Amino acid sequence: MPELPSRSEPAAGPATAVTVEAPARLHFGFLDLHGGLGRRFGSIGLAIDAPALRLTAEPAPEPCAEGPEAERVLGYIRAAAAHLGVGAGVRIRVAEAIPAHAGFGSGTQLALAVAAGLARLHGRPFAPEDFSNALDRGNRSGVGLCAFTEGGLIVDGGRDATGAPPPVVARLPYPEAWRVVLILDAGMTGVHGAREVEAFRDLPRFPEAQAAEICRIVLMQVLPAAVTAEPEAFGAGITTIQRLVGDHFAPHQGGRFASPAVARALARVAEAGVAGYGQSSWGPTGFALVPSEGQARALVADLEAALPGAGLRYVVARGRNTGATVTGGEGPAPLRA
Repeated sequence: MPELPSRSEPAAGPATAVTVEAPARLHFGFLDLHGGLGRRFGSIGLAIDAPALRLTAEPAPEPCAEGPEAERVLGYIRAAAAHLGVGAGVRIRVAEAIPAHAGFGSGTQLALAVAAGLARLHGRPFAPEDFSNALDRGNRSGVGLCAFTEGGLIVDGGRDATGAPPPVVARLPYPEAWRVVLILDAGMTGVHGAREVEAFRDLPRFPEAQAAEICRIVLMQVLPAAVTAEPEAFGAGITTIQRLVGDHFAPHQGGRFASPAVARALARVAEAGVAGYGQSSWGPTGFALVPSEGQARALVADLEAALPGAGLRYVVARGRNTGATVTGGEGPAPLRA
């Protein structure tokens, strides 16, 4: 994966202030929870332009964090400083945050953004995949790491016995015209932390035949449909993956979808004839995949009319085909060598 800057080039000089902007990601599902071939999990997901993370880093006498997720940021500052071999004297101001424990991979994006900002501030090279190991980010999915570095539609090949970050085996641009309607339930959070660990420990082994079916759908339906811009085939494939994976995790999240309100909205999405829909990761955020901005706006209007007082918020997002950007003294720079 790319570094900031390349190890083959000299690092840029220290900056006085750095801004990092990073995308959220959707996790569409696991490929192989059976693990019989030596790799387990494997994921497919998408970087999106909203919600997003934006933070600023500047030198300070001691570690300081302001804005949302301040305590979490302080921990990442210390871990990043130790990993980079630099002092932890930095003030991080989070101007815009990705909702935590909502299915957007906020922890990975925040950790990597803090580390990228600190590295640029000190003129040090930064390899996101190395830092993800130090923070234990991306331990089951490589989608969030690739969303940070490159964006796009991402498939990773799962984790093996070495514990290294899952390798990205496919990365495609998401069609520019397509939209994602996000369905957010701020009244609850998805399974995370100790509950997530317990879920993976306690659930029965995923059926090998269903893992094989998911892999076939990804390789022979979803990825080709993204290349040829066929939204119906793409969406139908994602919905099938959601059904197979969601039903497996249902005992730990109260059903195929974690939020009853989001489940009702997704039922309405299905009634409207939308081919692709589901829940990102453990939720509670739901999503609907539509071919255009106009169809996305029409779907939001329909959901608002059909489900008044449901306590849901709707966001129309685009796929994001670039990774995080870091702005130092010389202007914006993507996380690429």
